[in-house]
Amino acid sequence: MASGLNDLGRFAEPALLILVALADGPKHGYAIMTEAEAISGSPLGPGTLYAALGRLERRGLIEPLPAEERRRPYRLTGAGATTLEEQLKELERFARTGLTRLASQP
Repeated sequence: MASGLNDLGRFAEPALLILVALADGPKHGYAIMTEAEAISGSPLGPGTLYAALGRLERRGLIEPLPAEERRRPYRLTGAGATTLEEQLKELERFARTGLTRLASQP
């Protein structure tokens, strides 16, 4: 997916949190919310979570797995892993540039 998360606009942050939460294996909604909060320090509400899951699924970045009891786990697709890696590398370049500029301040 060439455009990555850029076309998600203001929804890019929840999508990125979800992809990172799924990077180490499949998780269901509550586990994704818990992981996203641990990563970001801010809660990800159920409405935001399930809207973002739908967008990520439609873009082929995640896929649902068969339900376990009443829980529906999701996992990254190959395209999702590639998109996540690209986004994280872009954020790393951004952070490195900012830190370099701060270090050069008098």
